[in-house]
Amino acid sequence: MSSTSEHRNGPLPAAGPAAAGGPVAAAWAGLGPAALLPPGRCLPVPPATDRATWDPAALDPVTLGGLRDRAAAELGTPWPVPLASGFARYFRDGDRDTYEQVIWARRDRVSRAAVLAAVTLEPRWLDEVVDGVVLWCEQSTWCWPAHDDTFTRHGSVLPEVTTPYLDLGAGEVAAQLAWIDHLLGAQLDERAPGVRSRIRYEVERRVLRPFRERRDWHWLGLDGDVHNWNPWIHGNLLVAVLGLVTDPPLRTALTRLIVDGLDRYVVALPPDGAIDEGYAYWWNGAGRLLEALDLLDHASGGALGGAPVTASLRETVAFPYRMHLGGPWYLSLADSPARPSSEQPWRALHREARRVGDPAALAHAAAQRRPGSPVAQESDGLGRLLSALTDPSWAAAAAPTSPAPAPAAPAPTASTPAAPTAAAPTSAAEPWLARDVWWPSTEVLVARMATGSSAGLTLAVKGGHNGEHHNHNDVGSVVVALHGVPVLIDPGRPTYTAATFGAGRYDVWAMQSSWHNVPEIRGVAQAAGREHAARGVTTSSSDAYTQMFLDLADAYPAAGVRTWHRIARLDRAAGVVTVRDQWELAPAGRAPTRIHLVLAGAVRTGAGYAEVTALDGAGVLRLAWSPPVPSATTVRELDDPLLSSVWGDHVTRLEIDVSGLGPIGTLDLTVKEQR
Repeated sequence: MSSTSEHRNGPLPAAGPAAAGGPVAAAWAGLGPAALLPPGRCLPVPPATDRATWDPAALDPVTLGGLRDRAAAELGTPWPVPLASGFARYFRDGDRDTYEQVIWARRDRVSRAAVLAAVTLEPRWLDEVVDGVVLWCEQSTWCWPAHDDTFTRHGSVLPEVTTPYLDLGAGEVAAQLAWIDHLLGAQLDERAPGVRSRIRYEVERRVLRPFRERRDWHWLGLDGDVHNWNPWIHGNLLVAVLGLVTDPPLRTALTRLIVDGLDRYVVALPPDGAIDEGYAYWWNGAGRLLEALDLLDHASGGALGGAPVTASLRETVAFPYRMHLGGPWYLSLADSPARPSSEQPWRALHREARRVGDPAALAHAAAQRRPGSPVAQESDGLGRLLSALTDPSWAAAAAPTSPAPAPAAPAPTASTPAAPTAAAPTSAAEPWLARDVWWPSTEVLVARMATGSSAGLTLAVKGGHNGEHHNHNDVGSVVVALHGVPVLIDPGRPTYTAATFGAGRYDVWAMQSSWHNVPEIRGVAQAAGREHAARGVTTSSSDAYTQMFLDLADAYPAAGVRTWHRIARLDRAAGVVTVRDQWELAPAGRAPTRIHLVLAGAVRTGAGYAEVTALDGAGVLRLAWSPPVPSATTVRELDDPLLSSVWGDHVTRLEIDVSGLGPIGTLDLTVKEQR
């Protein structure tokens, strides 16, 4: 998603959409219409008529039991109903979450019923599915209110049903309905004749027709701005087209449009596989792309030869484990949380790791298959739930008990920064953890004490620019974790509202540089925009240390900064992180200059030092700075559940005042474990 707007429409192009000319479009161009398997066979999950697959004895009992318990508890109760007043709240007071929670509750209830109907064939579950399907079909819009252009086009705070907007929500419903039709088509024809034709009518009216008739959807990427909406929506459209469209020419034409759209994302994906939106958005970005390519391969009967696996696709399979800090913690950048929900669609990653042959990614995904845990959740979406339930390789996956091999590559150096590397792991606990990871495309560095272990200190440094997708103004920010637990932190994001993707984005405190680990120079925070970027970025690494150098001056256009050099270094021999700031400012301005450090845990300060008792019992981190200039702290109480569920009831900002060092100065910060 764009950091400034979640929906923007431009003029219709004079001609049809241009293909990106990438590997997916090229591979697809060689296949004729006959390459697509017919509906009923093109989706990679057997329908309920395949009783061997849907025998409950063949399915994971933990997952099935949980679905049954939750579905039975709500059977006969009123369905979640999205209200007009809830939709209108986004335009009135900015609240989008209330409406979306109702939508997701409905989605989950339908998915639970669909699985149980396939397993039992009982009329009560088929009726539950039909009720949910018809409720979807009678809902005014499938679009989420934050995305709908109803207000900008019509001045309405309610959906305009004659011009449906095709967004993430509409794509999700279309795919869910297509999966239901594929899974339970024969049973629905017997139990509720007519419901399948209603599904096709509504998906065509709300999703497929707008997709083929309008070419100004921002998520198509025709303007060159390709983000996670592209594969998320195109992937859901692919499910709907393959499962519901029976007219061969229309099916072929729509598939080609989808392939061209996916191809734009593949072409835009950097060679190192990095996602500037962060770890949490990989699952509904690059992860969706990989699933769509897998589906294309299946739907063509394998004619794509496993779908084109480029270097960037192979690298992006590694992105989730390369962002891992340890335990439940991941490097939080942009709008990604530092402790995301553990209920990710891990089977999808496991499948793609098998497909591209990445043993470290395979081990990372398999580690989530803990005894007694479900193989998937209904919140993953019906397609992902069905795929996980019917994948014996995923059901049998287990956490690694011995080191898994991982590809080795040169460590980053100042002259030739390397792509992300994962040297041979030495620990069975988290063998995918590379000692050093460097993404040149986003200028993000992660360095830890040793390969295969989160023990001790981990340093992460971000260069980049302030115009990234889901951007936070954070050029030059550092994160330090102790035994895998962040202590110098990036707070992440609060619950989305109307302000999040509008003109008021940087009025939200968590998006400001003032609440990241960067300086505030003469009272001036960093500015938003791609031009406000790190310059002169270099990295270097050896067995003894890893470090990154960058100049932050361009991130502060209004502060009179000539240079602000930052060198962040992990010294493995000493077990310490150092951050040296050296600056030269124009001789003007009297507002204070402070270096901000955002801390999680209990903070105690003294002259020239601070001690932080980390979360999760990770230990105590001591920060000391030289010269020992004055400091102050600001406590930020956290009342948003997306933040408090990660950090507790508050975070603390340490403000080191370097004003007295003058327009030319140096401050050295040392961070080490206090034993």
